[in-house]
Amino acid sequence: MDDTAMAFVTPADAPRWKRWLVYSPLARIVIFALIFLLLSIIAGAAVGAIGWTAKGAPPLQRAGGQLLVNALPALLAYLVLVLAIERRAPAELSLRTLLPKAALGLLGGLVLFSTVVAVLWLLGVYHVTGLQPDAPWLPALLVVGLGAGIGEEIISRGVLFRITEEGLGTWPALAVSAAFFGAAHIANPGATVWSSAAIAIEAGLLFGMLYHVTRSLPLCMGVHAAWNFAQGTIYGIPVSGMAGAGWLQSHRTGPDWLSGGSFGAEASVVALAVCSLVTVALVRVARRRGSLVPLLARNRARRLPSTAAHR
Repeated sequence: MDDTAMAFVTPADAPRWKRWLVYSPLARIVIFALIFLLLSIIAGAAVGAIGWTAKGAPPLQRAGGQLLVNALPALLAYLVLVLAIERRAPAELSLRTLLPKAALGLLGGLVLFSTVVAVLWLLGVYHVTGLQPDAPWLPALLVVGLGAGIGEEIISRGVLFRITEEGLGTWPALAVSAAFFGAAHIANPGATVWSSAAIAIEAGLLFGMLYHVTRSLPLCMGVHAAWNFAQGTIYGIPVSGMAGAGWLQSHRTGPDWLSGGSFGAEASVVALAVCSLVTVALVRVARRRGSLVPLLARNRARRLPSTAAHR
């Protein structure tokens, strides 16, 4: 394992009470959650007060309001956690590499979901019935693309995965963050226990390992945003159960376990298999680097790989 500094190290002179109530992994997760909740309430009230989320508001304006509510509280809460509590530079959000990492993630997400669609098409499951070049792509990009990509990756990878990995190790961090990510989609339209399990495995594990290997939140955000945008706006497939207008008008046939049913391709074994192959490849990269953090690594005086080592 790379013997460089952890993303966060408890100050050696910190009193015992502060180690538990401020610096421990659980404490930092709770602190983030409380700040995030407060900022979400404020953002929701502010956007509502200016009428951006009103029923009669223009679609693009409503999408902008949803983007602010979905992404801004998570981003601000994370910066408070990192700068004020952990007192370190947020290397995982480095401005110097933000654009190239995000662009690489967007390309990767597009290729990844296009591969899923290609397999579904080859199996006779995905069918294009027409074109809709005037589909409203910008609201979709703002909400299911950037809003979901930024907000969900900060919460699931930046907070849950990163902090749990520091405290317990890589495998428990993968399990916790993936389970949370799958459960977070259980209330979506058309969701089932299977669809949530599929998302936990194909996306939760994939994004967790992607963050572990790259230590880059913008890259994870880019993959997430492009996956959602390609799914709904390019290929006309429901995004986690939420139907939308796509440039390609399409439908899927076959059993739900293969087509994904009304939830969308994310509930298909094809997406599960494609993403799992990428996850396995990332695990092999991590094993080759020796970066996987053993269970309770901190108690064994082991260290996490530095974020700077992967920029």
